[in-house]
Amino acid sequence: MGSLCSRNKHYSQADDEENTQIKLLFQTGFDEAELKNYIPVIHANVYQTIKILHDGSKELAQNELEASKYLLSAENKEIGEKLSEIGGRLDYPCLTKDLVQDIEALWKDPAIQETLLRGNELQVPDCAHYFMENLERFSDIHYIPTKEDVLFARIRTTGVVEIQFSPVGENKKSGEVYRLFDVGGQRNERRKWIHLFEGVTAVIFCAAISEYDQTLFEDERKNRMMETKELFEWVLKQPCFEKTSFMLFLNKFDIFEQKVLKVPLNTCEWFKDYQSVSTGKQEIEHAYEFVKKKFEESYFQCTAPDRVDRVFKIYRTTALDQKLVKKTFKLVDETLRRRNLFEAGLL
Repeated sequence: MGSLCSRNKHYSQADDEENTQIKLLFQTGFDEAELKNYIPVIHANVYQTIKILHDGSKELAQNELEASKYLLSAENKEIGEKLSEIGGRLDYPCLTKDLVQDIEALWKDPAIQETLLRGNELQVPDCAHYFMENLERFSDIHYIPTKEDVLFARIRTTGVVEIQFSPVGENKKSGEVYRLFDVGGQRNERRKWIHLFEGVTAVIFCAAISEYDQTLFEDERKNRMMETKELFEWVLKQPCFEKTSFMLFLNKFDIFEQKVLKVPLNTCEWFKDYQSVSTGKQEIEHAYEFVKKKFEESYFQCTAPDRVDRVFKIYRTTALDQKLVKKTFKLVDETLRRRNLFEAGLL
């Protein structure tokens, strides 16, 4: 979702990418010991990803008309079953050269590559390619994760975890201190963080615009973008946000620009009236502006007439781009500080 901010402290809800970027950009970063702590997480992500693809190919082979293209080769069937069993464990073995060979063999199987094309239906993580392209490095006995590895790592959040940072980083006295709360994104987690909303004066809402063709982890019948729309409108209508400023982060633009040229935007019910007008970069910009307009319409439809003059800004973001994240947070920090000065009668 996004973040919640008060006059002297800013509350935010973000996903793994934003949390890690904030630690890298505005805190002390990761020392070697902390980086090493991510090794089992990254290894687990690899096993989980290959299991999703293997199990997905089996399901598609049983249920699709063109079942043959989802059938694993004879030599990879046994490998697939072994890796699926490992991926279903609560504890995962360290990646070894032998296991990497098996994973690479399965990854390259035409059935797995066909299954990958249906990844939006199977909860295949966006970082699948990155994991598979770096298997050899991950399995090295002297492996220490890089900052980029850590950014791609995924840990499902439950409960509420807090970190504090200043968007100006080097000189905390020149900016306000933000309190970021990493909260569980699933529906049943919301009751754990709704109490954090009281007394805030600004909200940063983060929407992954690349997920317009994906379904929820906990409800495969529900489109993720439709869920984001409903959550965005629900937040806008909360009484405790009547006077808040809203900052909307349209995130994962890097994935969106690759996907939108292959997967029609009107795949999502919310965007069913979208019509393609061009190709290449022009089409990407046209599609992005359409999504942006949809969020703007939702904002004004859910905002009372006497509240439409509150600050509402939209930012295009890519959570894996450190420079862009830093620039965006500095812009947000400046906007909020100017708003606070204005409300205090100093501007």
